[in-house]
This record gives sequence, structure tokens and C-alpha cells, in this order.
Amino acid sequence: MRPALRDLVRETELSVHDLVYPMFVNENLNSPREIPSMPGVSAFPLSEIGEEAKAANDLGIPAVLLFGIPKTKDARGSGAWAEDGITQRAIREIRSRSDVLIIADLCLCEYTDHGHCGVVHDDVVDNDSTLELYGLTAISQAEAGADIIAPSGMMDGQVKVIRESLDDAGFEHVPIMSYAAKYASAFYGPFRDAAESTPRSGDRRTHQMDPGNAREAFREMRLDVEEGADILMVKPALPYLDIIREARCTFDLPIAAYNVSGEYAMLKAAAANGWIDHDRAMMEALLSIKRAGADIIITYFAKEAAKLLGAK
Repeated sequence: MRPALRDLVRETELSVHDLVYPMFVNENLNSPREIPSMPGVSAFPLSEIGEEAKAANDLGIPAVLLFGIPKTKDARGSGAWAEDGITQRAIREIRSRSDVLIIADLCLCEYTDHGHCGVVHDDVVDNDSTLELYGLTAISQAEAGADIIAPSGMMDGQVKVIRESLDDAGFEHVPIMSYAAKYASAFYGPFRDAAESTPRSGDRRTHQMDPGNAREAFREMRLDVEEGADILMVKPALPYLDIIREARCTFDLPIAAYNVSGEYAMLKAAAANGWIDHDRAMMEALLSIKRAGADIIITYFAKEAAKLLGAK
């Protein structure tokens, strides 16, 4: 088959407009620091986060997903909703340099000294006490200029509380991208190094989903839709393509998929050893996520993929 004919009948096309670039801003840094387990990915100081976001946007990438790492942490994660918090300052810095869409991740794990996603009582995350803090954080991020709020803590009722908090504060127009089906996955390890958010004790299986459960994912998604979510996310992406496909067939909302750090690191390691063709494997993996039904692909490959897509 001639290449032009193959292109003519191709069923799925990957576009730079599908991509979201995750970014880490670290208050402890004075210069970019590469993450050892994620070759090619760096955490940035506040002084350089705006330029990095602009560089991504200049490649055609429409949005960034922002994670903040503060200098100081406490039991409640109070830096998450501080007006001068690292994420809030980074949002303003990015906005001053670019029109890129800013998606603010909303969780407390980077901000708590114990590394869990909320308030801990008797070694257990207290769901209801945590929700109030999520509401405060959402308002603070919106006031700083975030375009989308993305709650990732998997607390029951988080979308409802965040929606009500944003509406009451006059941010009815700010949408919520919910980490609706977030699995307790083995593929998050490199991210926790980057975000400095590994729990000091225990794990997050109490509030993240069992990898063996599919029906539960759709119960979680339906609840988030009822509570006011505007975008539903599946995380991770590649081990859960079946969940992405079923979500696309079930819900009318946009579906996002997070091509997480372990998926990225695994491909990078194989390519570094000469076992696979890096660019072909990267683009095939991203295309599979799009083919499964994702409208939005959050990926650390965003800049590399954008360059290849721009070269077509």
C-alpha cells in the first residue's frame, strides 16, 4: 500500500492539540534538576517555570499540568492553599509569560510532612476533614489564575466540595478535571521522587482503586459527573486502556488519560538499552491511548512528541 493511501484511510490521528505537559516547580531549587528515574524530565525553580511552560506552548502544546513542591511542609499541608504558595506563584509566573492553559493539580501529598493526600488521624486519612482543605486550595489556585482545577486525592465527595467552593467564590467558569479512576498503581514510583511525596508510612490503597476493579471505576466516574466534574481522567493510561475505552463509550464528557511516570521511565530505559526504537515506541504508545478514546493525553513525552508531530 502506498503511504499516501495508508494515510488517507487511517482511523486515528494523534495531534499536538491532544497533549498536556506535566511540570514540577520546586521551591528548593535555584536551577533545573533532572529527575534520575525520568531521563529528560526536570523539576524547575520558580524563576524558570514560566519560560519552560512557554517553550512547551511554542511547540503547540495547549496546556500544562502543574505540580508544586514547597520548601516547608506540615501535617495539614497548609502551603497548598497559601496565597504565596509555590503553586500559586508559579501559576502567576507562567501566566505572565504565556497564554498556555494552566491545569493545577490539587492534592496535599506534596505539602504534608507525612506524604499522604490529606489530614491524618490515627494513621488513617480523614476524608471529611480533608475536603474542607481541598475547597480552600481550589479557591486559592483559581484566584492565582489557574484555568482548570484537577483534584487527584481521590477523597469521596471531593468534586462536589470543590465545585461548591469555586462557585461560592465566584469561579463558576473554572472547570474541574477529576482524577476519577485513579488506580493504586506500581507505575507511580518516579513521580513520587519528582514530587517528593512518598508517604513516610503506609500507602494510598485506602483511597486509590484496586487494579483488578473495572465496575468500581464507573461508579466513581458517575459520582464525579453527578458532583460536577467537567473532564474525567483515567490514571495510569497504558495498563488501563480498557477503562479508557469503556469511559469513552459511557460518558459524554471529555476523557483524559495520564501516561504516568513509570510508563515513561520504562520506555526510556528500554530505548537507552537499544531494545526498542524510542520515537516509534513513544508515538505508538500515545496513539494507542488516543485510539482507546482519550481526548486529552497527559504525558511527559509531550515536548518530544510535539516536535515529531510538528515535523510531519
